[in-house]
Amino acid sequence: MNQDHRGRLTRDGIRIHEPGDFAGMHTAGRLAAEILDEVIPLVTPGTTTGAIDEFITRRIEAAGAESATIGYKGYRHASCISVNHVVCHGIPGDKVLKDGDILNIDVTVIVDGWYGDTSRMYVAGKLPRKAERLIEVTHDALMRGIEAVKPGNTFGDVGYAIQTFVEANRMSVVRDFCGHGLGRVFHAPPNVLHYGRPGTGPVLEEGMFFTIEPMVNLGRPETKVLSDDWTAVTRDKSLSAQYEHSVGVTKDGAEIFTLSPAGRFHPTYSQD
Repeated sequence: MNQDHRGRLTRDGIRIHEPGDFAGMHTAGRLAAEILDEVIPLVTPGTTTGAIDEFITRRIEAAGAESATIGYKGYRHASCISVNHVVCHGIPGDKVLKDGDILNIDVTVIVDGWYGDTSRMYVAGKLPRKAERLIEVTHDALMRGIEAVKPGNTFGDVGYAIQTFVEANRMSVVRDFCGHGLGRVFHAPPNVLHYGRPGTGPVLEEGMFFTIEPMVNLGRPETKVLSDDWTAVTRDKSLSAQYEHSVGVTKDGAEIFTLSPAGRFHPTYSQD
């Protein structure tokens, strides 16, 4: 892994990046988002998750970039593909998508040493109504979290914005997984919790880079990891959804590095 020695560290160990570093993050984030745009036609009933991952692997290679996940702690794929009640870290393979399946596809690329990390929801065939509402709430929860990102606010403010919105919609926020700092490294401080209390946690400062990636369940928040040591599922087998953007803190808010170039981050393709 490349080490990031630019900028200073806060007392919480969070790196403050230089203004010029935003460009590298935009380039990496754009490639990851472009790949997720290009995957859309592949997500159909009858397709395997392994075939989708093969496309992503080839696309990263063709771009002259690297996959951050291939070889990461022994992982062998360029994406995580999490279907229905899989919360995160689903391993691509022989699973055939069925009509009405919902899935999260998560991709992280490395471009010139910078990491672009994003995920979004897809549907194979016709989107069931209860899944549509889950996807809508999860997407909107992410955007509310991003709206809370500005210097002087805290990470607790971000988590609180997500948690209160999700719970007001009678769904639950997964607590076992969180967002993370990134830049010229894949994972770095802080842990970005998707729940919390206002005014708690580290204070946001201009130049911080991190992911926000809430996982939301239709049922209870508890998860368990399967015997493959990767796949996390809901304990009650309820549907789960996730959205992820990589962001940088600016002087008055946040820049999203992983916006969909085609405007297709949301499965109804109506908004980013």
